[in-house]
Amino acid sequence: MESRVGFSGRLATRRIAAPGPGILWKLANLPNVAPGVMRHALAKTLGMNHMLGALYATLRKADGSVVNYGLVSTNLVTDAFVEFMVDQLQAETSVWGDFKFHDSGVGVTGAAVGDTDIETTDGETRPTGTQVEGASAEIYRSVGTISYTTTKAITEHGLFSIVTAGTMMDHHVFAAINVVNGDSISFTYELTCTAGG
Repeated sequence: MESRVGFSGRLATRRIAAPGPGILWKLANLPNVAPGVMRHALAKTLGMNHMLGALYATLRKADGSVVNYGLVSTNLVTDAFVEFMVDQLQAETSVWGDFKFHDSGVGVTGAAVGDTDIETTDGETRPTGTQVEGASAEIYRSVGTISYTTTKAITEHGLFSIVTAGTMMDHHVFAAINVVNGDSISFTYELTCTAGG
């Protein structure tokens, strides 16, 4: 007696992206994204060198759900960082590679190039972000996750050279991302430095 058993089937995979914040949040936040995107496009079109700071955010809720906010702000490389960069070209110090400390806050005043600190800090500890090359050799990327212990509306982010005080490289303000105890936001900061003349 002889018998055979066979199985067949198909397996397909597909990527399921985390949901976004919704169209109303994106519309409210558009003024924080559009200016930098337009300046970047113009500079590339004209072959001009420039720097563009871009901030992305992903909210991880205490219940395990994830909201991908995507690009939340373009702007704003600070005067303090540009002056620091010029100083480093004259006399390099070890702090040149230390711009990896992420901070967030609840201030709502628009970012300005003269800013040197978060307007209103959230009181959480600044995490040390990773430091890697972005999608191309002209992009610096740092990813840091801030965990929250109280309910608040996060509206700003800064990247700093040390865990307290220090030089702020970039300041971003965006539409509120609401958090509660146990939530965290993963911030991805990218600085694109393009050549040109």
